Amino acid sequence: MKILVVGSGGREHAIAQAFSRSDNATLYSVMANKNPGIFHLASKALISMETDIPRIVGFAKDVGAEYAFIGPEAPLEAGIVDDLERAGIACVGPDRAAARLETDKGFCREMMDRHHISGCPRYRICHSVDDAIAFIKDYDGDLAIKPIGLTGGKGVRIMGEQIDRTGALAYVKQLGGNVVLEERLVGEEFTLQAFVDGTRLVPMPLVQDHKRAFEGDIGPNTGGMGSYSMPDHMLPFVTPSDYAKALEIMRSIVAMMGRIGHPYKGILYGQFMNTAEGPKVIEFNARFGDPEAMDVLSLLVSDLTDIVTGITDGSLSSSCVTFDDAATVCKYIVPEGYPDAPNAGDPVTIGKTNGALLYYANVEDREGQLFTQTSRTLAFVGIGKTLKEAEKSAENAAISVNGRVRHRRDIGTSELLARRCDHMRDLR
Repeated sequence: MKILVVGSGGREHAIAQAFSRSDNATLYSVMANKNPGIFHLASKALISMETDIPRIVGFAKDVGAEYAFIGPEAPLEAGIVDDLERAGIACVGPDRAAARLETDKGFCREMMDRHHISGCPRYRICHSVDDAIAFIKDYDGDLAIKPIGLTGGKGVRIMGEQIDRTGALAYVKQLGGNVVLEERLVGEEFTLQAFVDGTRLVPMPLVQDHKRAFEGDIGPNTGGMGSYSMPDHMLPFVTPSDYAKALEIMRSIVAMMGRIGHPYKGILYGQFMNTAEGPKVIEFNARFGDPEAMDVLSLLVSDLTDIVTGITDGSLSSSCVTFDDAATVCKYIVPEGYPDAPNAGDPVTIGKTNGALLYYANVEDREGQLFTQTSRTLAFVGIGKTLKEAEKSAENAAISVNGRVRHRRDIGTSELLARRCDHMRDLR
């Protein structure tokens, strides 16, 4: 099976690594930056903008790719799936219309509202600065301000926590008024990802991501500083009832997309806030999360090529999706100054990883020497029978890295998890 993986980050390295465990996969790659891990695994690679659709389609046809697995959101928004499928290449990823679940936050909220899908917070869609300003001035309480389009997970600002009302007004002016304004959800976040074949949905282990840049969940939002999952594939602050409600919301979204004529195929990522009233939808993504992909794909026991076949031909079954019963902890190594002013071009040396899995992200390899770039550098995933074992593995690997880099030491620790559980208990 000839498979093209599009993307150059840690998420795509995890996808490529999962394919490499199959005897039935020949891997090809398109990436904007030369990821050393993906480049080593690929039979042939094209260094190209991941939104240069004609060039990517041409490369896919030249290498005889039969399937394509789309990692990031930008090419989905650009219509890469539409063009690849017209060229006869089956894709893991939704077409442009279905990808609007992620690429247009206003569309997502309106569809949930119109089709009476639970978990939708109170919201207001604005397309002008005047409308947004008037709403914010009259709003009593904390407010989430979300750009309507893609922001790489870094665009949300919380009025009442990160910025005051004056800052909120300045932010919507900066965005030109194209925003979704939502009630601020209070609770604990969790991520539920699923494989989807257009009608059927097979869930993956629950993961909790950590967006804030610094320990203690402070600082600006990032693309994700790390994440963890538990041996039972649940999270201790998510009850079976919470999980069932979140899964039903995901199923309702897939059914809705089919009803409106845009069947959804690929990876559906649901980011939920577990509130006192149960799970509410923060957002949907039309692809794997990064870093969450590294957690779940590191546990995948099944052959990913079988899952790809099930997704693309509409025969997906839970019987072909199995994950190891283990805990994972993923810790990202980032340049000093990340995310606001990251130092690029600094040398990085990796010591003994002691069994932790290494995934490369935004890093340059110059004749065997690694150098930081402007985004997250690399990640380690520790796997263990318990969360404590997995965290120790990831942390030992992370502290082995020398260079002007840092990581969040608190991700996956029992202390941080206890605070999450206490917070949820207090809310309820």
